[in-house]
Amino acid sequence: MRKYRHEIKYVINYNQAIILKQRLALVMSLDEFKHYSDGSYYIKSLYFDDLDNSSYFEKLDGILYRTKYRMRIYNNLNDKIYLERKLKNNNLTSKDKELISIDVYSKIVNGKIEDIVAKEDSLLARFLIDMRLKNLKPSVIVGYKRTAYTYPISNVRITFDENIISQGFNDNLFTKNATDINILEKGEVVLEVKYDDILPRLISDIIGTISEVRESVSKFQRSKDVGGIK
Repeated sequence: MRKYRHEIKYVINYNQAIILKQRLALVMSLDEFKHYSDGSYYIKSLYFDDLDNSSYFEKLDGILYRTKYRMRIYNNLNDKIYLERKLKNNNLTSKDKELISIDVYSKIVNGKIEDIVAKEDSLLARFLIDMRLKNLKPSVIVGYKRTAYTYPISNVRITFDENIISQGFNDNLFTKNATDINILEKGEVVLEVKYDDILPRLISDIIGTISEVRESVSKFQRSKDVGGIK
């Protein structure tokens, strides 16, 4: 049975983010992906959509149940490339992911999926089927700096995403000197709170110390807004 997690998003300012990070660091741990000296790391994701931009318009229309595919790398390195499928059901989310090789990545980006051999029942096999049936194509690249904190009870994960950019006219995660377009106002930070069952009171009390604005923020949708609909 598929397990879903709660996911709540807020838009806060940079000063609020600093205060929250300091308070959360007293009770939570930086997650495993920390890379830079401040505990942050860089994420870049290539999202897929069909020729009708169905994923984009489903988000705009507020469709409660949605599915998106993306390929993701960390810190601009090609040693680990993840194929991910994110399922959204109102404020609940679930994610599948699978490591793929740079060779498989290149074939997908270049439209040579007939040359890919995937294990039966794998996420890659499902993705290749959906690429053919739904005519999925690379849609938009989103990049941002992330700082993430974890807490074992209820599998809590709190992330701060800053300097979020879109590369609307670039389809390759490894293209150098691509044009970056900011998708948020200067000083804005996206705060995401994710947990399994109940958000522990210790964490909710800390989050409640700032006057946050809860928003249905989609980095994918905003990147398409500024990068252009293909």
